[in-house]
Amino acid sequence: MNKQLDMERKLSEQEQIRVDKIKKLEVLGIDPFGGRFDVTHYSEELKVKYIDTPKELLEKNQIQVAVAGRIMTKRSKGKTGFMHIQDNDGQIQIYLRQDVLSELDFQVFSMCDIGDIVGIRGTVFRTNTGEISIKAKRYVHLTKALKPLPEKFHGITDEDEKLRKRYLDMIMNRDVKEIFMKKQKFWSTIRNYLIENDFLEVETPILETSSGGAAATPFATHHNALDIEVFLRISMGELWQKKLLVAGYEKTFEIGRQFRNEGVSNEHLQDYTQMELYWAYADFKMGMEFCKGMYRRVTKAVMGTSKFTSRGFEIDIDAEWEIYDFETIIEEKVGINIYNTTKEAVMEKLDEKKIEYDPKAGFWRLVDVLWKVVRKDIAGPGFLVGQPVQLNPLPKRLKEDERKVAQMQIILAGSEMGNGYTELNNPIDLEERFKEQRAMGEEGDADAHEHDASFVEALRYGMPPAFGFGVSERFFSVLMDRPIRECVMFPLMKPIV
Repeated sequence: MNKQLDMERKLSEQEQIRVDKIKKLEVLGIDPFGGRFDVTHYSEELKVKYIDTPKELLEKNQIQVAVAGRIMTKRSKGKTGFMHIQDNDGQIQIYLRQDVLSELDFQVFSMCDIGDIVGIRGTVFRTNTGEISIKAKRYVHLTKALKPLPEKFHGITDEDEKLRKRYLDMIMNRDVKEIFMKKQKFWSTIRNYLIENDFLEVETPILETSSGGAAATPFATHHNALDIEVFLRISMGELWQKKLLVAGYEKTFEIGRQFRNEGVSNEHLQDYTQMELYWAYADFKMGMEFCKGMYRRVTKAVMGTSKFTSRGFEIDIDAEWEIYDFETIIEEKVGINIYNTTKEAVMEKLDEKKIEYDPKAGFWRLVDVLWKVVRKDIAGPGFLVGQPVQLNPLPKRLKEDERKVAQMQIILAGSEMGNGYTELNNPIDLEERFKEQRAMGEEGDADAHEHDASFVEALRYGMPPAFGFGVSERFFSVLMDRPIRECVMFPLMKPIV
């Protein structure tokens, strides 16, 4: 039997009283699920606006307002009642009197339950304790809640249930609701920053015939109409945006969802929002300065300050950004030089640190696992540079050391918070690197890049030198200092069966 359905059947007795009230409301001519109500004001707006207004002046002016929201508290005593309703901004107290309301309104109020949604028309006043409140002149029933809210002081305590019934967590916990108001500011700040700098927002395909543009495992599905196998994109249109560079668009970006069929962790999701930009005639060093400015603006917009605490690190985004060299920092931290060691030595170091890994993975993939261990102790802000060419076939090589690529990653709170590089625009070199990636895949590397012949062909028409960069909502989760699943409104959950 389905546990969710069984659970709802058990709740039916608790709901019966509320169901009975629906019938009583209908007898009174009241629609239990309401209709239009013209809201004129919101709770916090009123409290801020009138916080310093003397009680006597409020009584004299009789300021008319109309508010609506969910009943969060209720208490009645004889011919009077108090409740707090919660709207988009917060909560405000409502005072109700039988001799002020109509007989019908007061009767409907007496039948309300915590969780119901109501509209109130009345006047602003200050209670004897100084609380800005509304004296109701009209009580308008808008929606009957058939289920009771979680217990006031504890809400939902089960972590899985919080994510499964996120709407209840948002009702009961204001800070959860505010996360997603901040998230909107996070993405709008990034978008505005790019548009101000003359980047064109574009849309590229989500369904692709080749899972190119990143080292990740794709979701695969079948396209019935075309009778072909397709993949959900693993990058934010990376290869498509580079084709737009070929086409003559010099600055593009896209913000959207992408999908990776990989594990769940505090900083990994299978579907998430990402931004990628491409900038003709720039390189990764120009990109470092550009992205530094973007991260500083975003942090201040979301947090209201340049300083924040995350994962136990104290971070100031306005501080001087460090430069971390891939080869050097690994050698400093674990005593291995990646260009003068063996796969066995890397596995031995991972075993020593009790890190899980796939022994079938190639040497360079294991080096990448080792780097991810090293970075956990780095607070940032800073840039990782000097990555080996084997870990990414798409950047240009560094002229001063062709074993490495012209790539930078932003490091914050022990993790990667953005990745960018000077794009490889040499189709001959790229073809050879794709061959190397194919060999890595044949050795068992599931994250090896696929060969994309159409992209190589586009490069043969000439793509300008360019810088590309991507950042995901992992950066937002670090600002919030929460696991990334808690920073998604409705994360994918395994069904209850």
